[in-house]
Amino acid sequence: MSSGVPAIVPLPPQQTSLLSDEPLDPVALAHGALQRGDDGHFDELTGRLNEGAAPAGALTPIWQRFFTSTGVQGWQDLPHRLDRLRHRVREDGATYNVYDDPDQPTRPWPLELLPMLIGPGDWAAIEQGVAQRARLLNAAMADIYGQRSLLDLGLLPASLVLGHPQYLRALHGAKPPGGVHLHVAAFDLSRGPDGSWRVLQQRTQAPSGLGYLIENRLIVSQQLPEAFRDLHVQRLAGSFQTLMEGLMRISPAGETSRAVLLTPGPHNETYFEHVFLARYLGITLVEGGDLTVRANRLYLKTLRGLERVHILLRRVDDEYLDPLELRPDSALGIPGLVQALRAGEVVVANAPGAGWLESPGLAAFWPGVARHLLGEELLLPSATSWWCGEQTVWDTHKSRLEEFVVAPTFPASDTTHSFAPVLAATQAPSARASLAGRIEADPAAHTLQSRSRPSEMPVWHEGRLEPRPAVVRVFAIADGQGGWQVLPGGMTRVATRREALHDPWLSMQRGSASADTWVLTEGPVDPTSLLPKPLSATDLSRMHRSVTSRSAENLFWLGRYTERAENSVRLARLTLESLSGAALHEASPAVLAVLDQLARRHGLVGDSVPSPLQSQRVFERSLIHALGDTRGATSVAFNLQALQGCAQALRERLSPEHWQLIREVGEQFQGRLSAIFGSASTDPVTEVIDALTQADGHLAAITGGQTDRMTRDDGWRLLSVGRQLERLDFLSHAMACSFEHGLHRCDDGFALMLGLFDSTITYRAHFQARREVPPLLHLLVFDTDNPRSLAWVGRTMRERLLKLARHEPDWAQEVVEKLPRPEQWSLEALSADGGDHAHAALVEVLQACSVQAQAVSDAIGRKLFSHVGPVDRMVWQ
Repeated sequence: MSSGVPAIVPLPPQQTSLLSDEPLDPVALAHGALQRGDDGHFDELTGRLNEGAAPAGALTPIWQRFFTSTGVQGWQDLPHRLDRLRHRVREDGATYNVYDDPDQPTRPWPLELLPMLIGPGDWAAIEQGVAQRARLLNAAMADIYGQRSLLDLGLLPASLVLGHPQYLRALHGAKPPGGVHLHVAAFDLSRGPDGSWRVLQQRTQAPSGLGYLIENRLIVSQQLPEAFRDLHVQRLAGSFQTLMEGLMRISPAGETSRAVLLTPGPHNETYFEHVFLARYLGITLVEGGDLTVRANRLYLKTLRGLERVHILLRRVDDEYLDPLELRPDSALGIPGLVQALRAGEVVVANAPGAGWLESPGLAAFWPGVARHLLGEELLLPSATSWWCGEQTVWDTHKSRLEEFVVAPTFPASDTTHSFAPVLAATQAPSARASLAGRIEADPAAHTLQSRSRPSEMPVWHEGRLEPRPAVVRVFAIADGQGGWQVLPGGMTRVATRREALHDPWLSMQRGSASADTWVLTEGPVDPTSLLPKPLSATDLSRMHRSVTSRSAENLFWLGRYTERAENSVRLARLTLESLSGAALHEASPAVLAVLDQLARRHGLVGDSVPSPLQSQRVFERSLIHALGDTRGATSVAFNLQALQGCAQALRERLSPEHWQLIREVGEQFQGRLSAIFGSASTDPVTEVIDALTQADGHLAAITGGQTDRMTRDDGWRLLSVGRQLERLDFLSHAMACSFEHGLHRCDDGFALMLGLFDSTITYRAHFQARREVPPLLHLLVFDTDNPRSLAWVGRTMRERLLKLARHEPDWAQEVVEKLPRPEQWSLEALSADGGDHAHAALVEVLQACSVQAQAVSDAIGRKLFSHVGPVDRMVWQ
């Protein structure tokens, strides 16, 4: 590598474009906005090896065509396109979770503007070599879990295979449907200094990248539409169609198969991709808890009961798939899945047990395996690799350790240990000696790999083209008939900084960016669309969107936490206004007593805090301090965080705008509180009240989105029922508490009741300045046109529960009988003041509402979120 960073000469002002009709010569490039790459790396732009001080050469024909077709009016247009690209990434909510970054664990998906270009000749070689490798790996899986000729003949070391923690003995002898072990295989490729392509790594367990690949294509092609069209970039939809058709060919239900995508959940680093890919393929995104195995068959838990699943695309690693036969502490898998696979009742893509194929220690053995299983020589070479478990290998190379990258042979497990790859040349002599000692002590755990110098592609960075190392991940797709199709594109990982040249591999977790990969074709572009066959009127009449029990429960709690957040924000604001004398008169003792009771019940203050009757200021400060506490109190910030957690688990169902609103309300509220607490404000109470008012408005927008912009399916009905249950409990308890303390007899108490019901303006519009109990109860209890009245809440819940559970009418009717019917109560009887026992009848029915709300919540949980059936008993002879 060259020492230091090469000088960059800015584009002269009079030169509006680097491009012309003629190929660019070295002089033009040397004076253009192009930085020369590092020595020893192949330059994708010029098609030459960078070496010495020689100036870069002319652009390759495909890059000439790209810039000519782009229609860039000088370099000034590229920053605008890059800005639009980043805006689209944020708009789509595309993210990647970085475990090692506590300050920003979730970051926007890093996407470069310029694509990686691969010409037809290069792609033909890649396509043939990758398809061959996919055939080889599937055949190796069948052999290792079958007759094991590769082990018997010594073509693969038994300790590398059977000693690998991801070789699953429970799968030995199991034959997956159609004999297809691998349905998707991913290969990381780089172009070496000589311009040829080679395989760096392969991913066979649960390869990632297909969803991000589509996201990259949709965004980048829209920013560079002219070049995308003129360069005849091959489309991707045909490969995804091949994947789904191949899975259905070998599925027990054929074309009528139900497919789902299994995700570890929202905290996985590539969760956005799981959501995006499920949407693109038109299949249901599920977690392990959504599925159950009954009599060797896999089922999806839905609001309508159990629905058969025939195809499981999984993004959960092998060991977590089945706690019965694999890792017993796994909460991500499905008990009994391995047995369902053995019985041929479900297609799992990829079949469990493929993780051992990813070991870098196997690289040197694949040519011999290919000759034995395929009778062919490998078309794509691997990066040079030596497994230290062979004593002669270690003895031969240990004196030249600084020439290699030391990589772990196995992943970490109870029987093996792993470590981050080490570039030995960057280690101090003492550290290198220590590394050699560790290898000597456990040679099988270490593999030596030659240092990779991937080719460099251009990225647009700070007003210039800058070369960055790039690795391309390509995917092979099984067609279910023994053949393989290589997806004509890929996900390219690009180093984000020049120091990344010293990393052994490029990694999204360590900060690499991504780029779209354009495969150019000389023939016609594949017109295949992923759109299914047209639906008839009969098909449409029979369709229904299944709501998984997990999604249903999260929707139920999304509604509840939305309502809880609104209630806690409103209660906190009203309490602070009363304590700070924001009203015309100081708060009466009855009002303070009610606010104290409500604040404690809803977690705004702790039990040890003195009441406002004892010390208003201490109570006020304690309430303000608890507003931002997400752990020690169930206050505002806690409810906002819980709301975001439910929404995160429902990303596949929520619009980007809805998700953005929910994410922003918590972030902005916490930001406002931090700014207030960190400043020397002379009036922090007023500022906190302003922050609560802003949050209230934000929550109103979220409520509007849920009410007006979500499809009225069973999931939405359950969300609505959750909201109304929470509203019934809060309002009935608040009114009962208010009448117990006689708030209806004082002006500020009367106003507080209206404020708690968010009905102040409505009351004044109907009844002006009257302070009377009958009109108050008419509006807050009996008025079925007021969405805050108890009658409206009860009626709405009954209607939506009956429609939600229309397939279980007897159960639904039994549940709605538990709900109160305020419209049937007597206004005259409940308005009567009974002297010492004022409004005792009203308080009694209101207190019963809270009990009824909890009973309905329990009934919903038992019936709709848990599917407990008879125990499967299987007797083996």
